[in-house]
Amino acid sequence: MSQKTNVGIQTNLVAADSASEIGKLNFIIRSALSKTRTSIPVQIISVSNAGGLSPVGTVSVQPLVNAVDGEGNSWPHGIIYNVPYVRIQGGANGIILDPQVNDIGIAIICDRDISTVQNVGKSINPATGNNFTSAPGSNRKNDMSDMIYIQTIIGAAPTQYVQFNSTGITITSPTTVTINATNININGKLTVVGDVETTGTLKNNTKNVGSTHTHSGVTTGSGTTGAPT
Repeated sequence: MSQKTNVGIQTNLVAADSASEIGKLNFIIRSALSKTRTSIPVQIISVSNAGGLSPVGTVSVQPLVNAVDGEGNSWPHGIIYNVPYVRIQGGANGIILDPQVNDIGIAIICDRDISTVQNVGKSINPATGNNFTSAPGSNRKNDMSDMIYIQTIIGAAPTQYVQFNSTGITITSPTTVTINATNININGKLTVVGDVETTGTLKNNTKNVGSTHTHSGVTTGSGTTGAPT
C-alpha cells in the first residue's frame, strides 16, 4: 500500500500501521472516520427555479474535491441530483434568491437519508403545522446523496445587490426595482434624482397636486392662482 503522508487524517495504510496491534487499530479508526462527511465545495450544474415566485427548489451539483484511492490517484465524483438548497424564509415571508448555474458554494451532508423528508415536505404546507417527521429513506449514512446546498462561497462582484455598510443601505439594479404593496410608508426626507411619473393621485398634505387638481381664485390676466383645492 502507499506510504504517502497527508496532512490531517491519514487514511492510507503505512508501514507503522502493520507493525503493531495499535497501529492496525489506528488504521481501522482512520478508515472509519474518512467515511464521515461534513461539508464539501460544489459547483451548480442546474437549478429547478430561476428567481420566480415558487416554493424552494433543488439543484444538481458537481462536487469539486475529487475522490482519491490508496495510490494517490484521483477522479471526479458524479453529479449529485435533487439537492435542496437554503432559502432565507420564515413561514410565508422569504427572500427569493435562487442559486444560478456555475455558482460555487458549500454544501453540507446530512448524517441520515433525507429523501423521505423531502418527499413529504413537497406535499405539506408548513403553515398548517402538520408533522414532517418520518423514518429515513434507507440505511445509508453520511452519503453525498443527502446533501443540502447552503450558499455561494466563491463569486465575482455582483451587479445587482442590496449593500449594507457604514454609510447606509444601497439597492442597485441595472434594470428595474419593483415594489408591490397596498401602502408604502416613508418616514423621513425623500430625495429623487431624475424624473417622477405617477399614474394615480399625487397628494401633498392631503391636497391633490397631480394633473387633475384645480385652483381657487382663478382670474383672467397676469394674476396668480390660489392654493390647490
